[in-house]
Amino acid sequence: MITRIHGAVCIDGIGKSEIRDLVLNGESICSLPKDSRADAEYRLDGHIVVSGGIDIHTHIGGGKVNIARLLLPEMVDHKRSNSERSGKESNWIAPLSSPVPATWETGRRYLEMGYTACFEPAVLPANARQSHAEMADTPWLDTGGYLLLGNDRLLLEWIRDGVPQQQINDYVGWMLRAHQCCAVKVVNAGGIDAFKFNQRHLSVDDQHSYFSITPRQILCTLSQAVESLGLAHPLHVHCSNLGLAGNIAATMATIDAVEGRRLHLTHAQFHCYAADGPHGYSSAAHRLADRVNSDASLSIDVGQVQFGQTVTLSGDTMHQYANRNLARPRKAIFQDLECQAGCGVLPFRYRQDQYVHGLLWTIGIELFLRVEDPLRVFLTTDHPNGAPFTSYPHLIRLLMNYDFRMSVFSRLHPDVQKSSPLPSLKREYSLEEIIKMTRLGPARALGLKNRGSLIDGSLADVVVYERSENPEQMFSRPRMVFRRGKLVYRDGVFLDDAMKSTVVANVQVDSQMDDLLNRIWRSRYGYSTEMIVVRSDELRSKNRTIEW
Repeated sequence: MITRIHGAVCIDGIGKSEIRDLVLNGESICSLPKDSRADAEYRLDGHIVVSGGIDIHTHIGGGKVNIARLLLPEMVDHKRSNSERSGKESNWIAPLSSPVPATWETGRRYLEMGYTACFEPAVLPANARQSHAEMADTPWLDTGGYLLLGNDRLLLEWIRDGVPQQQINDYVGWMLRAHQCCAVKVVNAGGIDAFKFNQRHLSVDDQHSYFSITPRQILCTLSQAVESLGLAHPLHVHCSNLGLAGNIAATMATIDAVEGRRLHLTHAQFHCYAADGPHGYSSAAHRLADRVNSDASLSIDVGQVQFGQTVTLSGDTMHQYANRNLARPRKAIFQDLECQAGCGVLPFRYRQDQYVHGLLWTIGIELFLRVEDPLRVFLTTDHPNGAPFTSYPHLIRLLMNYDFRMSVFSRLHPDVQKSSPLPSLKREYSLEEIIKMTRLGPARALGLKNRGSLIDGSLADVVVYERSENPEQMFSRPRMVFRRGKLVYRDGVFLDDAMKSTVVANVQVDSQMDDLLNRIWRSRYGYSTEMIVVRSDELRSKNRTIEW
């Protein structure tokens, strides 16, 4: 089917924004003569056309996501949840039915903001099959997962024992292929495992009390593996000392630990704190932003905090345990996960009148404004940790409008207003920069060569927004969304389902590693590796395929 869009301003982050015809030929964008016949034509003067949004870091499937759903039954609006499933009330713009909604609602709400691909950043090997099942059940969205390996017991043993780097490379490649993931994630390198030995703190150069290795060694080893395997996405790192005053030192040490290799720092807002200021907490965002601006091998996503109720869920058991008394409401769940990692789940409410909470809000905005290249800083809230993903349109308005930003700032704790540099940062993001940050940048960071732009040959995931002076209104509800050239959403109505894909790293696996791990698994766990391998045919179905 050929679809032609007339009269809209096409913005793709690569070329000049311009009014031109856009042609969708089957699943791809292509050029055709103006007089060629189309099966469907749309006149869209005064509208904006962009590619589908890509969320590089959002918790949408897996063990701790389900724990969060079970922990907060009193926060679920069943009426809204049921209406989502039935397809009714499709024209409302409202909060999610729960801080961690079910898969069906997640897919719908992402699509109605103009997003077409989302990546789960914490796939535990032992839980990979469940994570893929949930992502498969999330409609309309292409998905992929990052494999947690920074606290894997076998990996820590091998680093301690000094096995050859090639053996580590082969192991990482085998684990990625076995669990059908596209990138490697580290959460508090070594710290989750150290917590199980009653360590309550592990910074970059501290020694694990049992393995006598440091997070620096883990980060260096895994970054070498990622580069050797040729993975498109850099090592995706949740730094040590999340949330602690003065943790900017650990963040800088983390960057140094990978010795100049590519690195992506996730939810960077939580790692940008100095230890001075009126309450022993202050912003160090300028230090990280300066580092990113001077080093093209670095990228970050922000993990912006927004005010209101949410739930924090993290593999960083050490950090979550330290925050257990801050839970609102007062309940929590902590879990050990088969010697591979752990997790902690705490409900949390960010308050506008609380000093630290207000400071976190300003630090995230400050990072966005100080990092110069929108292709290396990405729009996230670390859903749901900083806020639900549905707050993205509001966040975009904060970045594009200085006066609106200051109207929120003026309601924060007086000590935040006195100490924050935010009023002096008058940058306002352009529409083109927002599109780069939410489309082209994530696509490049993930190696998705056929996404993120409107050039010929790109996947025909296309979103039409009606231009508005209020970017929050504009980005809350597109007029149309095409998935692979198929119109799936129009004016608040979901029209049809679409083909989905799972993004998987294309890595070569040494057969000797398969034999070695099979022996290890049988010795330690009493079963073969066949029990944990997620087969490719499990990811394929009538409406789902694999994208290498």
